[in-house]
Amino acid sequence: MADATTPRNSTRTGSLHPLRQGLAAWLGPWVREVDAGSLRADLLAGLLGAVLVLPQAIAFAALAGLPPAMGLAAAVLPCAVAALAGSSRQVVSGPTNATSLALGAMLVPLAAGDASLVVPLALTLTLFVGLMQLALALARLGSLANFVSPSVMLGFTSGAAGLIGWYALAGLMGATGRASPWQALATGVSVSALAVGGLTLVVAVAGRLWWRRGPHMLLALLVAIGACWWLSQPGASGLAWPAPLRVGSPPSAWPIWQWPFAEASRLAPLLPQILAAALALTVVALGQSMAIAKVLGARTGQVVDANRECLGQGLANLSAGFGSALVVCGSLNRSLPNLEAGARTPLAGVAAALWLLLLVALAGPLLAWIPMAGVSALLGVVAWALVDRPAWARVWRLDRSEFGIALTTAVATLTLRLEVAVLVGVMCSLVVYLQRMAKPALRSMGFDSQRIGRPFVVIDGAPGGTLPECPQLKLLRMEGSVWFGAVSHVAEHLRAQRGSGASLGQRHLLVMAKSMNSIDLAGADLWDNERIKRREAGGDLYFHRPRPQVLALWHRTGFLQRLGADRVFPDKHSAIASIVSRLDESVCANCTVRLFDECSTRPGAPWSHSI
Repeated sequence: MADATTPRNSTRTGSLHPLRQGLAAWLGPWVREVDAGSLRADLLAGLLGAVLVLPQAIAFAALAGLPPAMGLAAAVLPCAVAALAGSSRQVVSGPTNATSLALGAMLVPLAAGDASLVVPLALTLTLFVGLMQLALALARLGSLANFVSPSVMLGFTSGAAGLIGWYALAGLMGATGRASPWQALATGVSVSALAVGGLTLVVAVAGRLWWRRGPHMLLALLVAIGACWWLSQPGASGLAWPAPLRVGSPPSAWPIWQWPFAEASRLAPLLPQILAAALALTVVALGQSMAIAKVLGARTGQVVDANRECLGQGLANLSAGFGSALVVCGSLNRSLPNLEAGARTPLAGVAAALWLLLLVALAGPLLAWIPMAGVSALLGVVAWALVDRPAWARVWRLDRSEFGIALTTAVATLTLRLEVAVLVGVMCSLVVYLQRMAKPALRSMGFDSQRIGRPFVVIDGAPGGTLPECPQLKLLRMEGSVWFGAVSHVAEHLRAQRGSGASLGQRHLLVMAKSMNSIDLAGADLWDNERIKRREAGGDLYFHRPRPQVLALWHRTGFLQRLGADRVFPDKHSAIASIVSRLDESVCANCTVRLFDECSTRPGAPWSHSI
């Protein structure tokens, strides 16, 4: 028996079966957390995911101009592979609207009207997407996804919620495909679809409010199936409504193994175009997958390993290429319901794949009654849950520039393709970051009292009026990197200080440089120019505790030799002691500030104190 003070988790981990320990080393620490409760939650979440993807997979295959079986196959083996090999616990991969539309747009010019090339081209593109994603993972370049900031994620999820809600509204009206609500109004609203969708929506919202941890979305879908069946009965309560649009009997979802390069001789002349299209499709699929993984990670507190997630997506698309499926990536329409349904581990994705096989094989007659309006109602609930209203309020209150990034990303998501929207958000974040980095802080330093042992303080905007400075020596703390983008800002500040210093006589400048993180060649030239200007004015330039990487560049460029090693000091006391001895004695003789202890040794000093 374990000691009473032994943590429960450590006892449980130590008693794990060796097979489970080995799986945990390969698949992740979540393997250690699998128990009866998590399996039950994952199985229920997987069932909902399978029911949701059934109509979607068929529709997305049609968007790409491919057989329905390819869409269903993309939701089986690739879904399980991405779940087990990826990093996120709740991301569910499969066919999506973005990848399907992009794939279909690429297939049309490549096939050039030859229908027999469409499927081989789709499989070849999918295989190349998997290889490119795998190469990025092995090169450990998946960390590029870290450039997607939280503000971009906030805007992306809110914009995606708007898209999902927009098309879900059209589905509630009885529209099909990617029809808008305006098109649904123009073609006529289906009263039966609106009734079934409205009932499903009420059950789903009520379940979310009062049975959040239960399978409320699955219950809502079962209610939708029952309502659809009841409305289809002759003379249902005297209503003359036609039955709402249903999924119908789906084709087989079993992967069909085949060699993607069966038409290699015909595809060889198209290889340059295929590679270019695969690269663009890789950006589409990977950008969307990483964005969704980060969204779910932010909600659950899970740290997402970008390289691992990239690896999982690459292996999933490789399996899709060999298994007669179309391109897959993380699906927002399935990942959020998966999380809302209570999924705890990646086994929910595996369960969704297995459930889909069983549902298509055994429950075809029942699944035929799934109303599309009911699916749209569930997606509407997911869309509402996606909008993080407290986060928007917090960003507005704390940082308007970050709010602008989030808003721009949201608008781009609503008006552009998803992968382009993410790119727009990333570019906005980088622009804001560069603007901030281009204005490093330069703060005047001094003292706010005459007591012994007083520390250096920032005297810019000090409360109680202007604090005294040495009339000959300027103390300046440099905060941030001096790179080519920041040179103009720093040079303007130094020039303004020299201009005011000409009348004050502050011809000597001590730069407290331990917070100057780095410099580049433009930064080194800036300090060299400042050295020349200071010496021409009869003063000099000094540095306190520059960082090793800064000193290394100064040494390589020869600036350290031109400056002089005796102008670089390890501490403030030695710096001030050395610099004060070089100040103009005639100015010191008439000085009443007497800021430093060393001033007691200068001409005209009536007293002394210690710093």
